[in-house]
Amino acid sequence: MRRIAVVEAFARMTSRQSRAARRSSGPLLHWVGRKVIAIDYHWIANDPAFAQKTAVEVIALAPDVLLASSNFVIAPLSKATRTIPIVMVQVIDPVGSGYVESMARPSGNIRASHSSSTASLVSGSIC
Repeated sequence: MRRIAVVEAFARMTSRQSRAARRSSGPLLHWVGRKVIAIDYHWIANDPAFAQKTAVEVIALAPDVLLASSNFVIAPLSKATRTIPIVMVQVIDPVGSGYVESMARPSGNIRASHSSSTASLVSGSIC
């Protein structure tokens, strides 16, 4: 089974947008084609100390890929791992921030996505 760790900068939402994530204390399991994908959701509540702690905990889970939702999230994750692929969404100026050398040819384990959809990440990255 493949595992995706989604790390959001905000506090855990209580709206309908996060209803699926609230149903389970463990990973959500999704069928993609004939494969099962486990998706773990993590929220860091815009707290720098909690962001560092969460990054270490998420890396210890050894996900196949990380989805980082903002500059606030990508910074601690990029420091915590150089091997697990990180897909950035909603990141402002990834080149200027030093996360990638260029958008056309990003180096290392960090990649940018033009979509904020987890479904597009799953179908394009690990299936």
